[in-house]
Amino acid sequence: MAGHSKWANIKHKKAKTDAIKGKLFAKMAREIIVATRAGGPDPNNNFRLKIAIDNAKAANLPNDNIQRAIQKGSGEGDEANFEELRYEGYGPGGVAIMADILTDNRNRTASETRHIFSKNGGNLGETGSVSWMFTEKGQLTVPKEELKVSEDDLMLLALEAGAEDIEEQDESFEIYTEPAALQDVRQALLDGGIPIENAEVNLIPGNRVEVSDLEQAKKVINLIDALENHDDVQKVYTNFELAESLSEEEF
Repeated sequence: MAGHSKWANIKHKKAKTDAIKGKLFAKMAREIIVATRAGGPDPNNNFRLKIAIDNAKAANLPNDNIQRAIQKGSGEGDEANFEELRYEGYGPGGVAIMADILTDNRNRTASETRHIFSKNGGNLGETGSVSWMFTEKGQLTVPKEELKVSEDDLMLLALEAGAEDIEEQDESFEIYTEPAALQDVRQALLDGGIPIENAEVNLIPGNRVEVSDLEQAKKVINLIDALENHDDVQKVYTNFELAESLSEEEF
């Protein structure tokens, strides 16, 4: 089991705050629309849609919103034709950053994303400039406060179901799988009474870039925040890590 990551702890807390504020609702609905369009409206035959619905429900997105998003993805009603893109670049301190995009206006989003990078001390790069540093993995978040079994039992269950690794954070356990094994591991955990806060396929960095300068670390976080707050950005990936010498409370 891997150890704590200060940046992972900060991300987890920020995600909870965003969910409370409802900032994630529009992005979750948009993911449901695109997942429906890509694989059909039946979550039993569309794993991407099933995961999108499960994550939306975990964030308390109202069921009516979920159903409307599925209907829009199925072609009912007027809906923009979203295009999926991925932008890559570098932030302060040489950290790699990628953003998954859903947009109905590629030119507008490219211009605005480039501006966000530039304004916050980063540089938008070419396709492939940083993606080689990341590997696609299934990732499941298990909240500690709801866990009714021991850490050893959780680890045993996850590994037997096909998980590759588990990281312990302050408030959660992060379980990593091959993308194809995500559904099997997820179902095994649910069958074992394990609560799952989030389950999705993410890009995981092979190596992390540790930032020890406080002001530089704040700039990196400001860049990530600006990207995540953009309406067209669905996910942000980075190999950024806070140095042990920095306190989470400073952010």
